[in-house]
Amino acid sequence: MPRSTNAPASRRRRNKFVKLASGYRGSRHRLYKTARQAVDHSGQYAYRDRKARKRDFRRLWIARINAATRRCGMPYNRFIQGLRQANIDVNRKMLAEIAATDEARFSELVELAKAQQAGS
Repeated sequence: MPRSTNAPASRRRRNKFVKLASGYRGSRHRLYKTARQAVDHSGQYAYRDRKARKRDFRRLWIARINAATRRCGMPYNRFIQGLRQANIDVNRKMLAEIAATDEARFSELVELAKAQQAGS
């Protein structure tokens, strides 16, 4: 009986990793073993950083909102508290966008939060 090696499937499997590693430096894009290690690590980094990106953007939005609310004479935490008490449900991404693009509308929101703070 002839010897069977499963060569086509093995080659396809190995080339898949080398293809994923194309563009990497040095032997990482040429050799199967190092390409496999590099692709595995890059997958771990990608998974971790997809989570971190959400945190980073939230921090950025809060920083932008805080800067805009302080220009209007109110700290960030009082502003958020006032919006909650006024039942204004706007997420931080949209608040940061409004703060950056439409200062008049954002100052209206700050005034609503101030009025809510004074009323309670």
